[in-house]
Amino acid sequence: MACCLESALLLLLLLLLLGSASSTEGNRCVEAAEACTADEQCQQLRSEYVAQCLGRAGWRGPGSCVRSRCRRALRRFFARGPPALTHALLFCGCEGPACAERRRQTFAPACAFSGPQLAPPSCLKPLDRCERSRRCRPRLFAFQASCAPAPGSRDGCPEEGGPRCLRAYAGLVGTVVTPNYLDNVSARVAPWCGCEASGNRREECEAFRKLFTRNPCLDGAIQAFDSSQPSVLQDQWNPYQNAGQAKVEA
Repeated sequence: MACCLESALLLLLLLLLLGSASSTEGNRCVEAAEACTADEQCQQLRSEYVAQCLGRAGWRGPGSCVRSRCRRALRRFFARGPPALTHALLFCGCEGPACAERRRQTFAPACAFSGPQLAPPSCLKPLDRCERSRRCRPRLFAFQASCAPAPGSRDGCPEEGGPRCLRAYAGLVGTVVTPNYLDNVSARVAPWCGCEASGNRREECEAFRKLFTRNPCLDGAIQAFDSSQPSVLQDQWNPYQNAGQAKVEA
């Protein structure tokens, strides 16, 4: 009985977050969610992070989630789920604030990245922790190598780096520097931290944030994926022609 109740609550939570096709026609986030639901592996992994990051926190009260389990479940989703489906959920385009707010809450809930303090911490804290972590550090380096502007290239970005940039960005979800959409009126992303209390390391802090907030290569990769999403979902088993890509260990 408890198992059935938990499953029902999970389903209700997903519907509240993403809406339904009947009420949000043309919502690409809903289309991506439906495609994930139809895939057994994607749905199982999504249910796992929903339970760890959203469900338990919501049912037991604020601050009750286990952050390490939430982050691990998020990493597993992107490491083991079909990239076409996981990326479609992460980078789905929105035209209205309601859709955008649901998208913002889907992959980086408060359990995954925010703390009990009222103001976000300095980015130097999660950045320093990431650079000391054997799991986070290579993911951050991969993101920098794949998404950072490259002045010597044709368009100022790494050659053919769009798909690699998106994979590297997705690899940061579930780490201490988990990025997320900033608000429900734009597609701007950033880690949940600021630079106001960075002291004499303010420049270093700002440089890190600009990798997300002022990065034309990341913005271009997200926009390119959004424009191709319908065909990506139709060909979900062969995204980017890299079906043999090695999975990042969660």
